[in-house]
Amino acid sequence: MITVTTEATATAGILKRLSDEGVSIWLDDLSRKRIESGNLAELVAGKNVVGVTTNPSIFQAAIGSGEGYEEQLADLAVRGVTVDEAVRMMTTADVRAAADILRPVHDATDGRDGRVSIEVDPRLAHRTAATIAEARQLAWLVDRPNVMIKIPATKAGLPAITEVIAQGISVNVTLIFSLERYREVMDAYLAGLEQAAAKGLDLSAIHSVASFFVSRVDTEIDQRLTALGTDEARALKGRAALANARLAYEAYEEVFAGDRWTALAGAEANKQRPLWASTGVKDPAYKDTLYVDELVAPGTVNTMPEATLDATADHGEITGDTVTGGYDRARADLAAVEALGISYDEVVTRLEDEGVAKFEVAWQDLLNAVKKSLSSKGADAA
Repeated sequence: MITVTTEATATAGILKRLSDEGVSIWLDDLSRKRIESGNLAELVAGKNVVGVTTNPSIFQAAIGSGEGYEEQLADLAVRGVTVDEAVRMMTTADVRAAADILRPVHDATDGRDGRVSIEVDPRLAHRTAATIAEARQLAWLVDRPNVMIKIPATKAGLPAITEVIAQGISVNVTLIFSLERYREVMDAYLAGLEQAAAKGLDLSAIHSVASFFVSRVDTEIDQRLTALGTDEARALKGRAALANARLAYEAYEEVFAGDRWTALAGAEANKQRPLWASTGVKDPAYKDTLYVDELVAPGTVNTMPEATLDATADHGEITGDTVTGGYDRARADLAAVEALGISYDEVVTRLEDEGVAKFEVAWQDLLNAVKKSLSSKGADAA
């Protein structure tokens, strides 16, 4: 008997293997065009995409182009809304529409997947009370059970995470780079669940992911290894990010096997899943599916830009769990980097600060582009 394997079947096969290993595939992108063209629905139907993440940079690229937003921009201009209100109206409209497309996935997985994330204004990253208020507002504006509000894992963000979870709002914690901060994020989540339980809320309806950033760690550390120029330094390139992520998964296993979690699990709480973010490979010397192939573990999410999703579908190598057996090697790799004089703490602190700053710049660029469009369309209407 001859078996004919079509390209579509092969593509679906690789992504299905990834899903079967317990990795939820989320798309790290959203735009009005992607929604209205049917592309997002096609990715859900044909490429195992079960969630969507957004961030200020993604919206800046989408809305900044103006494509697909002309009619709404014209209406907003006639109404004379502020730039900030216009941006929120457009971004929440996209997230609401995407959430509707993914609602069947949400329902079929009891809320585990089918999620769409939207981030609080990055300018509030160091203001706890304002972040909480913004999260509540975004949840109200989108008004879909499968929305997740993204809160950055800054020091000010940690108590905000606890309070927002305690109010029954699902949260995607973003911009996590360090193992210490990741443990603080998990603690903040558990504290929020405990407060929600004390209020009598249904814990089974509260979900969370912790977005642990990957490629940016290699970009920063590889640059320093290259500057050192020794054979020992060059041999460590491309290993720090995977080591960091694998040790994050080890921390996740420890926290969600402890007594504190056991009590919450008895109340039908959901684990806060690790989400691998920034999984697009920056260095062309590395395989373009590196941060997918090498971060396969049960109960995780990998949010990918479309180029990485397509690359994985075409030539990803899914060979089973590539995380849980590598903790000792991961510790050795990070120790070797430290031994060369590269400070882990300094690197992750810098990456967090840069991450917040980059999102602030992207958000300001978006505000400027929308302000220009509103002025132009307002003049046309006049």
